[in-house]
Amino acid sequence: MRFQNKADYWLWLVAVALAGWVIPGGGHFLIRQPKRGMIIFITITLTFGLGLYLGSIGIIDSVGGWAWYIAQMMATPAVWILDHLARHGAYQSYGRPCDLGQIYTAVAGLLNLLAVFSAVYMAYAGRGEFIGREE
Repeated sequence: MRFQNKADYWLWLVAVALAGWVIPGGGHFLIRQPKRGMIIFITITLTFGLGLYLGSIGIIDSVGGWAWYIAQMMATPAVWILDHLARHGAYQSYGRPCDLGQIYTAVAGLLNLLAVFSAVYMAYAGRGEFIGREE
């Protein structure tokens, strides 16, 4: 893409980062890398969903498990809504949610953070010239 000025360029990079955070793989879709975007979306969504399945919604705890919550928030801002539901809905966590559920959801968040960095770097470098272009 060609930009008229630096402000438009930086705004484009911020838009790629926000799209990648809101929807895992969304940044890659914006830079015309749909295969990567779909793989990232499926991987992160399944990992986060498995963590919720294993530990229930009660594993998202912004008060008692704030360090895990920060990692979980990297997956998507929808975690804030799930935290609100968990705090006000009296959901119970059965089994050992702190062992598996929190780990899976936090790993999904950190994977999405890496995917956001990847999308922004690819946009910065010119749509994936470093890795190769998709045809």
